[in-house]
Amino acid sequence: MRPVTAVPAELLARAQLQGGLLSSRDCDEFGVSSTRRTALVRHGRWSRLTTGVYDTRPGDVGLLSGQERAVRAAWAGLLAYGPEAVSIGAAACALLGIEGLPWPPVAEAALPGGRSTRSRDGILLRQYDAGLRVVPVAGRLVAAPEWALAQTVPRAGRGSAVSMMDSAQQHKLLDAEGLALAHDLARRRRGVERTHEWWALSDGRAESPLETLGRLDCLDVGIAPDELQVDVFDALGVLLGRGDLAWKQRCGRWLIGEMDGRVPHELPQALLHDRSRQNDFVVSGEADVLRFTYRDVGPHHRMGRTVRRFLTGEC
Repeated sequence: MRPVTAVPAELLARAQLQGGLLSSRDCDEFGVSSTRRTALVRHGRWSRLTTGVYDTRPGDVGLLSGQERAVRAAWAGLLAYGPEAVSIGAAACALLGIEGLPWPPVAEAALPGGRSTRSRDGILLRQYDAGLRVVPVAGRLVAAPEWALAQTVPRAGRGSAVSMMDSAQQHKLLDAEGLALAHDLARRRRGVERTHEWWALSDGRAESPLETLGRLDCLDVGIAPDELQVDVFDALGVLLGRGDLAWKQRCGRWLIGEMDGRVPHELPQALLHDRSRQNDFVVSGEADVLRFTYRDVGPHHRMGRTVRRFLTGEC
């Protein structure tokens, strides 16, 4: 007799694509009955997120990155409201791969046709926008990038808003024209008034939200970078590497601001690469290097003030 906790591998593979979540429909499709689902919850293998939605990895939530949690929240919204549900706002941004989302993640969706269903268990059912353009993602419907940004930016802070704009451009989801369309779509939304100047700050060369935040931190103290993603060469023209943010010093050398995110730059291989590249920059005499983390960007402008002190010193 099959144990009540046995789950088909194909079903778990689907859960993997859905942020670890499954709907009752998913389970029924693979023969996991309501009785077996109840047993899985009782034994602590699964947890019930809301009616008809199950978390197959309830103990792993604290181990997920912010982006992974946002994707999980997005799937919660889709699965909670059935196959007709459309992912919108920050949830749509997460499923599209846009980074820099507001925290905490929002589980939200909308139903076409103005169907009267209520939000429940922290999962928000939003109003469906007239004219909403959607795109398919993993077999479900998701607000197109320009709509997703238009719905999210008015509810976000500046750092998150510009980070999302940068990410959408970096991942080729929107170009300058698409970003302008997103701004136009946002104009009638509540909270948009404070955001109008932010849209002009976007730069698709930023390769991470931390780079965006570092750029804004320096902009706020009056020393916006001269360039982003600068190639540094030695005296013989050999490429030494690329710097995240760069300022041209009076002596002609670059000052490179390297942004060290929590995960990528903590890996041993990345640490060795970063150290070697920094040494090459400095030894070549072509660049000076300062390194920053998330702790250096924010209201106290630690990064901006550090860069400004360096630039006003002797070169």
